[in-house]
Amino acid sequence: MKSLESDYLKKLKFDPEILKTISTLGEYKGKEELYSRQSPDVLEKLLESAVIESTEASNKIEGITAPRKRIENIVKEKTKPSNRSEQEIAGYKDVLNLIHQSHDNIPLAENVILQFHSMLFRYTTIKSGFWKKMDNKIVNKHSNGSITTRFETVSAKDTPLYMNQLIKLYNQYVSEELYDNLILIPLFVFDFLCIHPFKDGNGRIGRLLTLLLLYKSGYRVGKFISLERIIDTSKESYYDMLAASSHKWHEAKHDIFPWLNYFHGMLLAAYKEFETRVGLFKGKGSKTEQVTAQIKRFPGAFSISDLEKTCPNVTRDMIRKILRDLRDANKIKSTGIGRDAKWLKIG
Repeated sequence: MKSLESDYLKKLKFDPEILKTISTLGEYKGKEELYSRQSPDVLEKLLESAVIESTEASNKIEGITAPRKRIENIVKEKTKPSNRSEQEIAGYKDVLNLIHQSHDNIPLAENVILQFHSMLFRYTTIKSGFWKKMDNKIVNKHSNGSITTRFETVSAKDTPLYMNQLIKLYNQYVSEELYDNLILIPLFVFDFLCIHPFKDGNGRIGRLLTLLLLYKSGYRVGKFISLERIIDTSKESYYDMLAASSHKWHEAKHDIFPWLNYFHGMLLAAYKEFETRVGLFKGKGSKTEQVTAQIKRFPGAFSISDLEKTCPNVTRDMIRKILRDLRDANKIKSTGIGRDAKWLKIG
């Protein structure tokens, strides 16, 4: 709760660049509402893709993986989870769907956060739905097997008090409208991660709370563009900024701006992608432009199946033709043959 303490907040000086970013995000928010009224069919396609990507990426950040097809089938409830990783993936999907469907009726409260945690592990034998019973640390695991402590979290004994105060302060500031929600949300999430109230699942619950609080503040881009995927593709920066801002957090002398800038940048990236994809789906760009734009967003190798998922209105034959044209133009290259062949960007 250190970042949301009154004395700490009052000392924060927001430079013009941050204020400009918040203003820009507000403009994107207005455009999003317009698209929602004009292009509901387009947004439905984006929603289906975002749920799968978010479920996959948020678990992947924590080292929990499964084949993409298995994740799709779990999300679409075409199959049941068959191992621990798939059980946790299924649990994340359940919380994600609950937020998408009922965010207006979900308050920020202790029992809600505990319910999210219980749902996250509902398919496993892990005991969940309560604050940690033992102290924990945020550590770095090195290639030689050694472990170093990166951050000392709040003790198990003090966690209930800290969480109670954190939630109370956030709700108080929101009701009083003393600060912009795009300041309060990242500060709340940051303090939540510093408290680290659970034995396991803190990162995933933090990302789910990010989605919920953005929803409740009118920023719905996380419904259509996976915020978790954007975080996963910038995972090193994500952890670096958390580490940079957590120094001296216990003394309330930490520098919150590395994390604040990262959070706003992540949200800006989501809105820019949203605008691009909605515009292309609406026909403002050709199918070639749509596929090419998506290829540029892939951080590494990609397949035809990846493009089919992100460009659902483009046929497989059309995707193949575009890939051949880009290959002939020496812009991409293939690393194999067949349905699961991967492609790489050149240069």
